[in-house]
Amino acid sequence: MRPLAALIAIVLGSAVGLAVGLGMTWIVLQFLPEHADFFAAEQGPLLRAIALFTATSAAAALSFYGELRQRHWRAVAHAAMLGLLGLAVWAYWPR
Repeated sequence: MRPLAALIAIVLGSAVGLAVGLGMTWIVLQFLPEHADFFAAEQGPLLRAIALFTATSAAAALSFYGELRQRHWRAVAHAAMLGLLGLAVWAYWPR
């Protein structure tokens, strides 16, 4: 495996782990209807985070596949992954 593919695999694994963990958190919150008013303010940010990391996971998966198979479109997939990763860093960097 080439070094770039290994780095993309790390990003892919991290993004998938975050997306799955956030998704499971959302599922658990759905089984707590007695606390729905307490968690109501968290639903929007949680769903946005799930969407962001799911999109990052998809872009990283395409980038990883493109890198392993040496596809001609892999530079576009790399750029999409870097853009979404940059968006995630920008969105969650402490202010």
